[in-house]
Amino acid sequence: MLRYVVERLLGMALTLFLVSVMVFFIMELPPGDYAERYAFRKYSGTGITMTAADVDAIRAELGLDVAAPIRYLNWIGGIVLQGDFGPAYSANTSVNNIIGDKVWLTLGLLFATLIVTYIVSIPIGIYAAVKRGSAADYGLTIFSYLGLALPNFLLALILLYFANRWFGQSIGGLFSPEYAEAPWSLAKLWDLVKHLWLPAFVLAWSAMAYQIQTVRATMSDELNKLSVTAARARGVPETRLLIKYPARLAVNPVVSTIGFDVNRIFSELPIVAAVLGLTELGDLLLKAYLDLDMNVAGAILLMLTTVIVVMNFFSDILLAWLDPRIKLGG
Repeated sequence: MLRYVVERLLGMALTLFLVSVMVFFIMELPPGDYAERYAFRKYSGTGITMTAADVDAIRAELGLDVAAPIRYLNWIGGIVLQGDFGPAYSANTSVNNIIGDKVWLTLGLLFATLIVTYIVSIPIGIYAAVKRGSAADYGLTIFSYLGLALPNFLLALILLYFANRWFGQSIGGLFSPEYAEAPWSLAKLWDLVKHLWLPAFVLAWSAMAYQIQTVRATMSDELNKLSVTAARARGVPETRLLIKYPARLAVNPVVSTIGFDVNRIFSELPIVAAVLGLTELGDLLLKAYLDLDMNVAGAILLMLTTVIVVMNFFSDILLAWLDPRIKLGG
């Protein structure tokens, strides 16, 4: 197991290095740079003519005239050694200050969504497989198909409509008005927890539907295995039998797709956040691209992709713990 973990750690380190190179390449893709955008915004409509030499002077002042490989080494070195993502040119401050609480709010929303997804989908999928062919099974199947057919943002709009029409209140945002701009405290943290469940449920909607079908199908297959029949013949209590044999193996496909679920949540988060008025990184990423402030955009992309890579690593380790055959094959 130790060798397996070390191999996966080395693989994750290599993947993160390649991810950082790809993110930097994406940062270099847009035509022009912030120096041109800065010159345009500052002097447009003033009657002052900016020459190429003037733009080059601005570029040199911002440190954008250095060769790309050197800038990559400076950028990634500052992140790894100092936790510094560089300057945010458009806001005249550091990227760390710009991102601020949005990183932790986005990660909190991510993990809350994952928890809701698996707490709901795994027990329901197991129950549907055990009660296969019953009215409950058909009802849960319809629920899962509805989850696959109904987009998350549409569910958010429906919830907003009924909350406003029936209860006369808005259910958007992550904080109550009195805590939105308040400094962090236990009261503000508890207010966040009370608001977190709704966007977590909305974001988990499609993932729950998919995982319910996955667990149901895998559990149904495992229930027909000879090992389960033999254990039942030995008089193993039904609940213990289900948990020890088929259920343990039925969650393997769920565990193996944690990284996929994280990626799906990040993909669906910006539009859901726009509907529910959430504070997250998607809007900031779009604004950074429009401003050509590539340090901010690169930091957000690197953080999100790093989370996906790390979650894939933990998925591999958890899968190996659940199924020893994977360790032997590693």
